[in-house]
Amino acid sequence: QVQPVESGGGLVQPGGSLRLSCAASGSKFSGNAMGWYRRAPGNQRELVAAISSGGSTQYADSVKGRFTISRDGSKNTVYLQMNSLEPGDTAVYYCQPLRSWYPARPLYENDDWGQGTQVTVSS
Repeated sequence: QVQPVESGGGLVQPGGSLRLSCAASGSKFSGNAMGWYRRAPGNQRELVAAISSGGSTQYADSVKGRFTISRDGSKNTVYLQMNSLEPGDTAVYYCQPLRSWYPARPLYENDDWGQGTQVTVSS
């Protein structure tokens, strides 16, 4: 399974900001909608934000107004700008192509999503 490479995570205080990047090579990534997911300890993976090939976006209610997803199609890169971070945002973040938009579903329904990037929000 070809995996995108996530980066940009780190340890920040509540109220801080991070920008995550997803470098994804191949037509399955550049030609499809892309989503950012996260998984906190003890929780299932959940969709945080998604962007379609045409630029439409959707967000989890918990991050609306704080996170912004964007895409650089020519460079096969997807970004997640995270502002006003909260302790509840602490998780490992992953990006994956989507196979449907409503509802947003990941193309790969398995646990082989690579390392992701760790975001920790703590004082």
